Amino acid sequence: MKTGYVAKHVLGSLIFLSILFISAGTINYWQGLIYLAIGMVMLLLNYTVFRIDSDLLQERSRPGKGARAWDKRILVLTFLSTIAMYIVAGLDSGRYHWSPPFHWAMYLIGIILTIVGQLMFLIAQKQNMFFSSTVRIQSDRNHRVCDHGLYAFVRHPAYLGSIVQLIGLPLLFGSTWSIIAVSISIVLFLVRTNMEDKTLRNELTGYREYSNKTCWRIIPGVW
Repeated sequence: MKTGYVAKHVLGSLIFLSILFISAGTINYWQGLIYLAIGMVMLLLNYTVFRIDSDLLQERSRPGKGARAWDKRILVLTFLSTIAMYIVAGLDSGRYHWSPPFHWAMYLIGIILTIVGQLMFLIAQKQNMFFSSTVRIQSDRNHRVCDHGLYAFVRHPAYLGSIVQLIGLPLLFGSTWSIIAVSISIVLFLVRTNMEDKTLRNELTGYREYSNKTCWRIIPGVW
């Protein structure tokens, strides 16, 4: 286990959580505490049940050459929209209460979607030994198509999981205003999916045949 990658992962999570609670202005913020609890469980699962092998850990920690410039720009924009979502959600539901209180069922749906989305991401990461943090053809790692598990149903299940979680977050936090930043993040994920899919179809051996067999990029029956 690369301690540097784990430390970076934990530090990133703490930064996002700090932004959320600082924006809320209080630690007594039950939506934030539930989100913290979910994050802690998923962090534990990530390094136990869904632990990835050392080669993939190295790739995710420090991707090799060939990362696409457009992907780096999308990742920066996604990072910024994610920070905006935490700031708005904290200010809204934790401090100023701009949004009216949600029905308890809406909060519950938000919690379920957040958990399901994060689990889908972890499962997809575990099943695909070429699950890099950037879009690149991993010729140095004998890059091959992953077509089993979740990848037998959609070609980009991790992006589906991320989108499912994003849909759940405004409900979990009880913040209608955070939907704006979440919508931007979802659009960015769709753009990234489309561009990554085109790259793989054009450059990864066997991906075109895989895409003909597994028709849907993210949403079965839709796209």
